[in-house]
Amino acid sequence: MWYLDTVVYFVFDLVFSIMGLFAFFHALTQRVDAYTAAERMTKPAWLGITGGGAAALLLFGPGGVGSIFWLAGLIAVLVYMVDVRPKLIEVQRGPRW
Repeated sequence: MWYLDTVVYFVFDLVFSIMGLFAFFHALTQRVDAYTAAERMTKPAWLGITGGGAAALLLFGPGGVGSIFWLAGLIAVLVYMVDVRPKLIEVQRGPRW
């Protein structure tokens, strides 16, 4: 059964690391004024948060010694993906009706 745990940790690490890189590059490609229009923190702040989160996801693993850093990076990336990214898309796209 130890093999299954290792595979699950590897898959989690891979998927969330890719998500972290996506969040960083998405934050990088957005307009500066979109962050203030969406009433979120500034672009440099979110670049630092998503960049640090992506780095933590890449450097540490979910079941290792630095798993607390991995978890903090995961939470940072998930906050961006669930809260900030949809608001930025909505602000830049405009109203739907």
